[in-house]
Amino acid sequence: MAHTTNYIDTFIEVAEDCPTDHAVEPPASEKPTIAALHYRLIAEHPYGRTSDDVVFETFALRAGIAVDDAVERALFFSVGRPCLRSSPLGKRYGWGLHHDAQGRVALVARESDDYARHAADPGISHTRAMRSRRP
Repeated sequence: MAHTTNYIDTFIEVAEDCPTDHAVEPPASEKPTIAALHYRLIAEHPYGRTSDDVVFETFALRAGIAVDDAVERALFFSVGRPCLRSSPLGKRYGWGLHHDAQGRVALVARESDDYARHAADPGISHTRAMRSRRP
């Protein structure tokens, strides 16, 4: 059975304990962090990738395997994987994540009008990024 991290018509709001009141790009480093890869993959093509695409491509880039390797992707999703609720983008860097009707994802800055619009939209599902610390 293949597992998935995809959401449909869902807005992942910033975590309650996110330390920033505005969205910031994760810092660049010699070896890109998970946050930097998530940011780059989503920002370069808003609504161009699903959560599964972002999660697998991040793994593939860090592991040095081809991002279009169908066998590796099937093996990767043969077990459950953390979804984008656990991404540092929503936990630490102030980015909401909007998933459209096809499950494709885009970044939404916490301080933006789009964020407020998505957060108030009763026509989509709502959840929050995971907290970094226990309450």
